[in-house]
Amino acid sequence: MKTEPVHILIVDDNTTDLVIMREAFADTQIDAVLDVAVNGEEAMKFLRRGGEFAKAPRPDLIILDLNMPRKNGHEVLYEIKNDPLLLRIPVIILTTSQAEEDVSRAYAAHANCYIRKPVDFVEFEKVMATIEKFWFEVVILPMAKPYA
Repeated sequence: MKTEPVHILIVDDNTTDLVIMREAFADTQIDAVLDVAVNGEEAMKFLRRGGEFAKAPRPDLIILDLNMPRKNGHEVLYEIKNDPLLLRIPVIILTTSQAEEDVSRAYAAHANCYIRKPVDFVEFEKVMATIEKFWFEVVILPMAKPYA
């Protein structure tokens, strides 16, 4: 398991879901620094270190909702996976959509996994614990490549 804190970028506009995710990660064993972008434009600005995000850390993992204003999750995923500086960052789609079109489109754009958002806190905690165990104990992540 990684000894330094892991950096996770959560891209979601739902305040309640953000609170639940923060609480759920707080209850896991992972030493995580959670950064939040509330829409797709802000997420891309964070990832490309624009403006107020000039000193933003490169995330080890991105948790991305699909349904957001300004730039939706599909658009963000496409930009991430088509940017040589970002494409190695694993992207988890965590959304309420169960539509086959959304699932297929996300995997076609190279999402690393697609998870339906749980409806209650206990289930949300289980999902966060599973994400923690899989992505930070089982999987070997690529080394961070510095921004150009």
